[in-house]
Amino acid sequence: MTSQIRSCVRGVGSALPTRVVTNHELAATLDTSDEWIRQRSGITQRYVAGDGETTSTLATAAAAAALKDAGLTAEDIDLIVLGTSTPDFTFPASATQVQANLGITKGVAFDVQAVCSGFVFAVTTADKFLRSGSHKRALVIGAETFSRILDWTDRTTCVLFGDGAGAIVLEAQESDGAFRSTGVIASRLRADGRHRAKLFVDGGPSTTGTVGHLRMEGKEVFRHAVGMVTDVIQGCLDDAGCDAGAIDWFVPHQANRRIIDASADKLGIPREKVVVTVDRHANTSAASIPLALSVAVKDGRIKTGDLVMIEAMGGGFTWGAALIRW
Repeated sequence: MTSQIRSCVRGVGSALPTRVVTNHELAATLDTSDEWIRQRSGITQRYVAGDGETTSTLATAAAAAALKDAGLTAEDIDLIVLGTSTPDFTFPASATQVQANLGITKGVAFDVQAVCSGFVFAVTTADKFLRSGSHKRALVIGAETFSRILDWTDRTTCVLFGDGAGAIVLEAQESDGAFRSTGVIASRLRADGRHRAKLFVDGGPSTTGTVGHLRMEGKEVFRHAVGMVTDVIQGCLDDAGCDAGAIDWFVPHQANRRIIDASADKLGIPREKVVVTVDRHANTSAASIPLALSVAVKDGRIKTGDLVMIEAMGGGFTWGAALIRW
């Protein structure tokens, strides 16, 4: 085997707002019900950010937890890549706020914006930096406060989303490049801007000068989701020279239980190998995969040596997948 650098997971962490909002609470102010929401999405509750809770504060807490899990300090980090569509400010990047909050004064910090695919894009971006040899250790974060861009009178969208943050620490390590060796093995990213109208926010600095609200054609998103994500997943498997049977854990974007189940079924992945947290977190966009990873690592499901597939699709459309040996 030829020696190479691989980006290896050293730690994982997460953070959630204090407030929990149940379906029953939403049903008190919207023309909806717990049964209606659960049947269509699998969601029973979500977390909603309150005063003093922002994308960067949640991201900072998740990053600090990941550093602790890794047995590292902020001084060990020279790269922060934060996936988010709900930054604290138009600029600067929320990643720089996390950098400042942690007391990091070296390296580079920046956001990536790929909506629900943000964490997969962030992992892939950090992996390129680490494998190039330019940086040694990265905080890769997905953090969102989607509650701030929801139209709380629109029952078709506001019941689906929540707030939160998750993070992993990636470290560049010498590797023999073998399939069984730890680290990011393969990744595939895609985008197709022709689908903007199906999932977007109707505001922005250059158009309306406002933040705007999330708008979605739910049936159209569902129709495209399964085919698009299975394509990049299969691409990762092909690049790694394995099939879906080699996957120990499938950790998809937590958008909708029906999309999760349909994707797993199409790939032939048993449902007992699928990590599902959409029921308790709802759709937290770029935060959903690292939140799910954190849950599955902490409860003992994902262990060292396991082969983990992550995947997501988001507004744009964007979509991507990454295969990681834990």
